[in-house]
Amino acid sequence: MGYCTKCGAELKDGQSFCTQCGKPVNDISSNIPSNVNDDGGFLWGLLGFCVPVAGLILYLVWQTERPLSAKAAGKGALVSVILNVIFVIIYIIAMIALAASGAFIFEPGVGY
Repeated sequence: MGYCTKCGAELKDGQSFCTQCGKPVNDISSNIPSNVNDDGGFLWGLLGFCVPVAGLILYLVWQTERPLSAKAAGKGALVSVILNVIFVIIYIIAMIALAASGAFIFEPGVGY
């Protein structure tokens, strides 16, 4: 006898799915073939960071087959997108500040 890790319902021996929430009783990592090399390496995260679209695709494709590598690629892609958004916001704020300071206003009669 055990308890469901998702909803906490009591499970009977030999039960393969929770009767309350439908979650499989066996851990998903036990369904991964043992011949798959899932190291979750830094290089997958770096690839996801440098090419976020590739990181997203790898995350979606490897989610069940290679969860550690998929997580690394997905994290790399997510970090890359977040940093790009932050840099764009900083750039926009800097351009608004320059425009407000009058740095782009040309005076007539002055040769540029």
